[in-house]
Amino acid sequence: MKYVDEFRDGEVARGLAAAIAQEAHPQRNYSFMEFCGGHTHAISRYGVTDLLPPNVRMIHGPGCPVCVLPIGRIDLAIQLALDRGVTICTYGDCLRVPASESLSLLKAKARGADIRMIYSAADALALARAEPQREVVFFAIGFETTTPPTALVIRQAKAEGIGNFSVLCNHVLTPAAISNILESPEVRQYGTVPLDGFVGPAHVSTVIGSQPYEFFAEEYRKPVVIAGFEPLDVMQAIRMLVRQVNEGRAEVENEFTRAVTREGNLKAQRLVGDVFELRRSFEWRGLGEVPYSALCIRREFAAHDAEAKFALEYRSVPDNKACECGAILRGVKKPQDCKLFATVCTPENPMGSCMVSSEGACAAHFTYGRFRDIPLVAAEG
Repeated sequence: MKYVDEFRDGEVARGLAAAIAQEAHPQRNYSFMEFCGGHTHAISRYGVTDLLPPNVRMIHGPGCPVCVLPIGRIDLAIQLALDRGVTICTYGDCLRVPASESLSLLKAKARGADIRMIYSAADALALARAEPQREVVFFAIGFETTTPPTALVIRQAKAEGIGNFSVLCNHVLTPAAISNILESPEVRQYGTVPLDGFVGPAHVSTVIGSQPYEFFAEEYRKPVVIAGFEPLDVMQAIRMLVRQVNEGRAEVENEFTRAVTREGNLKAQRLVGDVFELRRSFEWRGLGEVPYSALCIRREFAAHDAEAKFALEYRSVPDNKACECGAILRGVKKPQDCKLFATVCTPENPMGSCMVSSEGACAAHFTYGRFRDIPLVAAEG
């Protein structure tokens, strides 16, 4: 199968692993963060870390949109559904993210709230169009990849005069988060890790292109290699990062040339710019308040902005004290460092957001990596 099987070839993977081991200087350590949850999932699923030399370390970043969603934003959706009788439509992963008072959207649904899983933003608009007596709110999340479809349904709702449809917007931005990881004192006070470079997001970069990463690659002297989601994509990106570090370079390179250009999808960018504008600040789980890191709906579309329409007031809510999701999202800790991991906290009963989505570091490690944590014991005679 073109563009799939070629990027999962075991023989090529072994060759890349040997090349990385040869090029990585044994006297130094390399720490690279894969920002995107899709890369975290691929690394865990295909055992990429097992192929790397011990001095090349991969660190999970906050690139899972479900994982970085703060409790207070989910509380707003639950409030609309339980207290206002609004129909909430959202993606499946959002339903199980823990919220306040031991609730989640799924548990609120069990209490009688009208909360529905959908597959696209268009599904939510179609429901509002078909049932004009029902107040429908689309709980929108995601990075730059899922933002254009949300912008499109908002514009369609306005054009068609669908007054019973609005969006609770939680769209966040990748470059701002990476910059925050590198410089914010608010993050450093919680602890951080030395980073030598980033594996840049794949799907996000198809929309925004590679150009937005150039500023902080130059400003913070950290190389970035944009990579596809297949295991050989990731391994080739790691090799390219090792080369940049060895040569003292800090550039943006594009391994994912079959899908990503420097300019990105200009039509999608214009659509997003027409409907959204930057928020002054937005809370990320694990990172705290990050300036200009998220989008809100422009005033001309206020009739379809759930925050304005229902006069919602955001309230920050602290995470479960025993949960280490915040530290895991910053790369400070690994899933197995959390005492709740694989005991109280499982994909069926998530205590933190990192265990909810398959792209979350904890869920990926639970599915593919936790048995590697068990030391091998030689069988007795």
